[in-house]
Amino acid sequence: MKAAAFDYTAPRTVPEALDALGDTRRTAQVLAGGQSLILEMHLRRGGPDLVVDINRVAELDHMRVNGGALQVGALVRHRVFESPQAVPGALGRLLSLAVVNIAHPPIRARGTMVGSLAWAHPASEWCAVAVALDADIVLQASGGTRVVAARDFFHGPHLTARHPRELITSVRFPLLGDDTGVGFVEHRRTHFSFAQVAVAATLTVRDGVIGDARIGLANCAGSPLRARAAEEALIGAEAGPFTAGCRLPGDHPFTRAGRIAAERDAAPLAEPYADVEYRRQAIAVVVRRTLCQAADGWSPGGPGGPQGDHR
Repeated sequence: MKAAAFDYTAPRTVPEALDALGDTRRTAQVLAGGQSLILEMHLRRGGPDLVVDINRVAELDHMRVNGGALQVGALVRHRVFESPQAVPGALGRLLSLAVVNIAHPPIRARGTMVGSLAWAHPASEWCAVAVALDADIVLQASGGTRVVAARDFFHGPHLTARHPRELITSVRFPLLGDDTGVGFVEHRRTHFSFAQVAVAATLTVRDGVIGDARIGLANCAGSPLRARAAEEALIGAEAGPFTAGCRLPGDHPFTRAGRIAAERDAAPLAEPYADVEYRRQAIAVVVRRTLCQAADGWSPGGPGGPQGDHR
């Protein structure tokens, strides 16, 4: 099927893009990578009157560290994060663990992190990372700039706090300390399916005791969420020994946190190939495995490197 007729503009500056988005006579959509938008248009599930192609806006193609935070512009492609060295420290390791789970190389070469946040698919890896780390979404309109915390940005499947006349210019992630372990694991039905559950986690362990924990869940509700009850159960607990295969007893803190995340934090819906009971079990297992990966990356001698699906 072909897309319905639409107008197209390719601004070269942010003000020009905002002028196009500010045209109240037409519904507009922003095109960056286009990996989701173009498909939806061809299926006629979304039909903007105007496509605003921002690929010529050079000022949006940037990534820099400012004041303890990583700022990622709207045109930075997924593939940039495949190398853990692209971003300093533990944050770079977490982003590299997450990105290898996104689609496959041609998609990662074209799609953008900010575009994924704007699309707000419930299974989006970047959305889970943004919520876990309390990232800030920077939006600009003709009247000025505002910043929305990731926890307040996602309102449901493909629903966000962005107003139709606003452009997301960047996202800001706090840098992580050198003593922070990171993990990202997801489970899906087939090699190229959307994740049935994806989990991003960070752990700070001092003298064997968990001092801080963050857990972001994707496709465990209508929008990404923090597993706050599971996090609270981890604080002050002893990380304890665990095997490389993450085979843990039922009373291990990571096992308990997985159960709590599945039962108290998540609100999964039944899918054609997974009922709610199955999905809760999957959430518990994936949370446990992600925490093991984060603890393994923290511990001296732990691998801590990308272990995702290198498709």
